[in-house]
Amino acid sequence: MNTPARIASVSLDLDNLWSYLKIHGDPGWVSRPSYLDTFVPYVLDLLERLDLKITFFVVGADAAAPENREALRAIVAAGHEIGNHSYEHEPWLHTYTPQQLSDEIRRTDEAIRDACGVQPVGFRGPGFSWCPELLEVLAERGHRFDASTLPTFLGPIARAYYFRTAKLSAEERELRAGLFGEFADGLRPNAPYRWALAGGRRLLEIPVTTIPGVRTPFHFSYLAWLAKWSEPLMALYLNIAILGCRATGTQPSFLLHPLDVIGGDQLHQLAFFPGMDVPSARKVELLERVLGTLRRHWTLVPMGEHARRLEADPGLPVRQAA
Repeated sequence: MNTPARIASVSLDLDNLWSYLKIHGDPGWVSRPSYLDTFVPYVLDLLERLDLKITFFVVGADAAAPENREALRAIVAAGHEIGNHSYEHEPWLHTYTPQQLSDEIRRTDEAIRDACGVQPVGFRGPGFSWCPELLEVLAERGHRFDASTLPTFLGPIARAYYFRTAKLSAEERELRAGLFGEFADGLRPNAPYRWALAGGRRLLEIPVTTIPGVRTPFHFSYLAWLAKWSEPLMALYLNIAILGCRATGTQPSFLLHPLDVIGGDQLHQLAFFPGMDVPSARKVELLERVLGTLRRHWTLVPMGEHARRLEADPGLPVRQAA
């Protein structure tokens, strides 16, 4: 039986069709094609059937588009949390100037507030992009937590695969040189902690959890990829992750993406992305199994609730952001 302290958070980065095209180097992204009007009702119905409340990290440009407001308001009406996922969904925030970072966060906060009537208190950078200057901006704007770090050694491998499959110019490749992080990110903390910022401020960090010890990711995109080769292997990998988290007292932050629950049968424009040959119904079946397994060990909550409980812990470690 779950105890009140045994929780894990679930979040979904609400990356839109245009943002996937943009990352892939497809010029069609500039017209900002969207699937939110169909995807949001689809995923809200799934979450209602699962009796699960999560955090949706929303891109500011989508919140600012009038045609998306009905879908985004439906997320709030269903009892889910909204977080800030940057305005332009560019996974190279670490190259921004402090003023650009401030504008990026402010514009997204304002667009979400205007569209949904809520003020975001949490942030996740696209592609796990972050920098110390970004943390300062988040604290200045009253955000309670960041969720951008992914403590894994695999960032360079993911970047190499991305460069091999994306249609990018030399300039675009240079801009994305730090995409998905570096090998040293595997040495970052895997459990939540506080950033020590200027003026004595603190900002909670809730990393996207990786397997303790080996530091390989186990958010659903990785599990679904394993399931393509062997479902028993996926189940074993997930159980290893759970055992590691339980043994180390790690409260997981479990990450989802739209392409985790929709396949190429519903979204042919993104057939080039890994895993899009798996039908939507199959992805949903796998996700239900995975979430059911996680629920046997933790109470699943939105990230804001996870942050609220962590903030009450005076023993949480503190790290310098510089």
